[in-house]
Amino acid sequence: MEVAPPGLKGLAVSDTELGDVRGDEGFFHYRQYDAVHLARTRSFEDVWTLQFSGELPPAVPRVNPGPMRELPTEAARVVDAASARMDDPMAVLRVGLLAVGAVEGRGPLLDRSAAQRRDDAVRLAAVVPTILARHHRRRDGLDPVPPDPGISHAADYLRMSTGGTASAEAVRAVEQYLVVTLDHGFNVSTFASRVVASTGADMAGALVAGLGALSGPLHGGAPSRVIEMIEDIQTPARAATWVSERLAEGHKIMGFGHAVYRVRDPRGVVLRAAAETLGGDLVERAAGIEEEILSVLADWKPGVRILTNVEYWASVALELAGVPRHMFTPTFAVSRSIGWAAHVLEQAEKGKLLRPAARYVGPEPARS
Repeated sequence: MEVAPPGLKGLAVSDTELGDVRGDEGFFHYRQYDAVHLARTRSFEDVWTLQFSGELPPAVPRVNPGPMRELPTEAARVVDAASARMDDPMAVLRVGLLAVGAVEGRGPLLDRSAAQRRDDAVRLAAVVPTILARHHRRRDGLDPVPPDPGISHAADYLRMSTGGTASAEAVRAVEQYLVVTLDHGFNVSTFASRVVASTGADMAGALVAGLGALSGPLHGGAPSRVIEMIEDIQTPARAATWVSERLAEGHKIMGFGHAVYRVRDPRGVVLRAAAETLGGDLVERAAGIEEEILSVLADWKPGVRILTNVEYWASVALELAGVPRHMFTPTFAVSRSIGWAAHVLEQAEKGKLLRPAARYVGPEPARS
């Protein structure tokens, strides 16, 4: 028996055409395209199309999620009932996706054609912002805002969440966030989705597996904690003392360090530029605070590069774009659900059950 390293670190468990992360280079790509370049030059729907179809528009028809964002009446009722009992939007999202899959009879992937599986993937990823926005407004005692099929995914998510029309700059900032977080290699939640997909389960079940993994505090992060940290620090002049005290107490500094990147997180570079486009005092303070924190971290662990990760500037960009803070992590799910769905489609094409072995290390069993 071959024994995998702890946490499967560095072990390739499958082949994929969807992309890769090169942490030592500070580079990641979607299929054959630089993901950062895509975020700067393409729409979210274009990148969605790339991951589902293998090519960018106009070489292939662009994914059009607009008409697919409407919830069936029965599923909307389930979301409303769950929202009345649950504060956690991610828990309600899991319930809502399962409801849509069940109501519409989107059965096991094993029994669906390739075209049906792709339709399942577009449909279920498309309703994610609708479910999240509906829950957000229900928990605040407001009526849901129905989706508008004529506008972009990012614009409609903001509109359904806030009830107003966001500026073009705010929409573009959110869109760039969605592009750079759509996929990121064989991370924990993506792997979870692929494991469930390998059993031939339905698309909703595979996506909910990803959501379950994302709910763990060791995966996905919490950009809302970063913006709260920036507010607590207040000014760059207070940053060094604030961070030094937290490190001495054994606390993690949110927004810094990454399991893969050993150089600058390229997603953070994109989102800093997006935040700077929106502008304001928060951007200036965040830049100054970041510089001070990096200096303290360099002194704290000499020889170890602890750099800014995607969460830091994501928090600033989302805050300035008007995304409610408790919706920061759910906004990550709006994009990553599409990445999971693309991996589920790829896994379903392989048709191979992911079934590793475990090495028994307990007491020797008695033999009868």
